[in-house]
Amino acid sequence: MSWGTELWDQFDNLEKHTQWGIDILEKYIKFVKERTEIELSYAKQLRNLAKKYQPKKNSKEEEEYRYTACKAFLSTLNEMNDYAGQHEVISENMTSNITVELARYVQELKQERKSYFHDGRKAQQHIEICWKQLESSKRRFERDCKEADRAQQYFEKMDADINVTKADVEKARQQAQVRHQMAEDSKADYSSILQKFNHEQHEYYHTHIPNIFQKIQEMEERRIVRIGDSMKTYAEVDRQVIPIIGKCLDEIVKAAESIDQKNDSQLVIEAYKSGFEPPGDIEFEDYTQPMKRTVSDNSLSNSRGEGKPELKFGGKSKGKLWPFIKKNKPPPPPPASASPSAVPNGPQSPKQQKEPLSHRFNEFMTSKPKIHCFRSLKRGGATPEDFSNLPPEQRRKKLQQKVDELNKEIQKEMDQRDAITKMKDVYLKNPQMGDPASLDHKLTEVSQNIEKLRLESQKFEAWLAEVEGRLPARSEQARRQSGMFDAQNPATVNNCAQDRESPDGSYTEEQSQEGEGKVLATDFDDEFDEEEPLPAIGTCKALYTFEGQNEGTISVVEGETLYVIEEDKGDGWTRIRRNEDEEGYVPTSYVEVYLDKNAKGAKTYI
Repeated sequence: MSWGTELWDQFDNLEKHTQWGIDILEKYIKFVKERTEIELSYAKQLRNLAKKYQPKKNSKEEEEYRYTACKAFLSTLNEMNDYAGQHEVISENMTSNITVELARYVQELKQERKSYFHDGRKAQQHIEICWKQLESSKRRFERDCKEADRAQQYFEKMDADINVTKADVEKARQQAQVRHQMAEDSKADYSSILQKFNHEQHEYYHTHIPNIFQKIQEMEERRIVRIGDSMKTYAEVDRQVIPIIGKCLDEIVKAAESIDQKNDSQLVIEAYKSGFEPPGDIEFEDYTQPMKRTVSDNSLSNSRGEGKPELKFGGKSKGKLWPFIKKNKPPPPPPASASPSAVPNGPQSPKQQKEPLSHRFNEFMTSKPKIHCFRSLKRGGATPEDFSNLPPEQRRKKLQQKVDELNKEIQKEMDQRDAITKMKDVYLKNPQMGDPASLDHKLTEVSQNIEKLRLESQKFEAWLAEVEGRLPARSEQARRQSGMFDAQNPATVNNCAQDRESPDGSYTEEQSQEGEGKVLATDFDDEFDEEEPLPAIGTCKALYTFEGQNEGTISVVEGETLYVIEEDKGDGWTRIRRNEDEEGYVPTSYVEVYLDKNAKGAKTYI
């Protein structure tokens, strides 16, 4: 079916329809353009998401990614980057293959449509002019005919009137003949114009308009085909990236299947194994003796709350070195109506019974590692070179890691020495290439570096051999300090290694004489006093009374206001100061902290 024959009289409707077709095409272009923007935005958000959860370099998070589950997660993040890249490919292909092409086609389509309808309007204007000429000649012919009839009637009237002169009659006859001739001329003109109009009208409706409408129809059909092809391209662009997206998803599944729970469990053991033996049996405490009861060697009660009796060891637990543990963060304070004895670490009532042994044991099993030496409370304390501040197993790992690093450095220096030696041999054989003596200084420097690294490696290997030799034997003496470090830093060993904490938070000290304890305390105080006092970063108000019975803690009374010098670092303790001489740690849950935001380092972890 042709528009030229079927729609010969629908010029205006065809004009509206073709404009609607162009509007539809532009709407589709806008749709694809917005889709490309969504794809780009989605890809950007995916990349930002993957970047957000990437482990930070030289941070604790980077160490966590040695576990297989974390490795799988890291692989997932990497695959998400590739996944985002495919969405960027979709956007680029849709822009180049659809949006740009269709935009150019729309401009061409508009120009083509404009030319066709311009020809149509031109044909319309021509036929309208012909029609007006025909109407004009018709009216003129009609007018001339009427004038001729009136002139004829006038002549006949004059001719019948006997009173009219012959000259008047002749004049009327001549006038009638003139009018009749004019009518005949108008008739001939009208007939000619009518024939011309009929010819133009036939050409208009059977030739010009059908041809123009046929071209418009072909243009419209091409538009429809083009938008269909663009929709196919739209689908193909998506289909092309499906295999690559599928590979990304397959890699994520593969990474998930590579997770090994047994391996991760073993890594936890290697990361946190201390190398200490579990505590020995608790000895029976005989309360039937009439004499003053002494504290048992391995009692889990708090010896500091009953004065300062001499501590003795006996039985198989003598000399037991407890793991580096501390009491748990105090539980949430009780309501105000609770008795003071109900507050953890609070003053005990004289008639209060001892806590059950099971409760003490549970407290020991759930406790966290405690700073075993008050010196470690100092800010910026340097880690001992031999890692003697670590438990045996962790110390062994650190020493082994250090030895491996030194061996790599030694190998690197040896390779450099070999390269310099070969270059020197080449210079000796070919003096024109260079002076062999110029390499002696560099060769000497490298040799000295190798010797230094070997001495350093031997030192760490000795510490490592000592630790590995002690681990199977589980010796009870000097579990934390190596012999070499004891010789180099006796004061540090005396201050730190002698402090051992029992499960209830009290310390078992190995000095045999009270005088040694005093000397140690004096040495420690002198060293601690060398530090500049930390600036106050805020204030706090005590919500509950706290009896600071362990080293490093400070007692506070409910309602008391003190200065905050170090906020909670996540372990549940806040460092406060009462005056220049009194400062220590209190449970964070026992105080209400008001940090000064303008103070340096004022950042809360609560």
